[in-house]
Amino acid sequence: MTEPAQRRHILLLAIAFEGGLVALAILLGWLWDRPTWGLIRPSWSGFLWGLAATLPLLPVLLWLSHSKWGPLQRLMAEIDEFIAPVFARSTLLDLAVIALLAGLGEELLFRGLIQTGLTDLAGTGVALMVTSLLFGLLHWVTRAYAVLAALFGVYLGGLLVVSGDIMAPIVTHALYDVVALRYLRTRGRMLPQLMLSKKSLPLSSTRMNAGKSTTSIL
Repeated sequence: MTEPAQRRHILLLAIAFEGGLVALAILLGWLWDRPTWGLIRPSWSGFLWGLAATLPLLPVLLWLSHSKWGPLQRLMAEIDEFIAPVFARSTLLDLAVIALLAGLGEELLFRGLIQTGLTDLAGTGVALMVTSLLFGLLHWVTRAYAVLAALFGVYLGGLLVVSGDIMAPIVTHALYDVVALRYLRTRGRMLPQLMLSKKSLPLSSTRMNAGKSTTSIL
């Protein structure tokens, strides 16, 4: 498969999955008489809440990627090996589309439908915990990844409670995802060069491999 075809294939798969979550949220909302799409009311306050809530997540992302804790190191190694290469040829626009659909689909389903529905039945605290647990289970790649996803769910759910606007977690989720995907993709490209430098290869060999890496990036 050629690189443009591979890139389109990844993009279409991501759109199908994340777009499917949007459709699922709307369908379940219709079946349960909870108009999910109607929860979205674009506003500057919701956007600003989402933007402000994204900022504290960025140093957390850097800390996680450089942590010396064993489970996180293993998680980052698996992300570098299996996830980052998937998006290696994706453009920034590709990543933005995927992140936007992820923010829409997952937040409509989990925060807009499940959390608000459970809040009516069991209260805010129970709804937040149960929804975040389900969110973590959906993102089970490894145990550590599921725990981090659940904590992210608590953060997004809390943001919904504080802001009272589903736009806030949608914006935060989408912005964080596009930054994280871009960062992990760049990190994945840099790792081979860092490994080569650590091995102290001869200068000619280092230049040759760096040239190959640069060619693959472009």
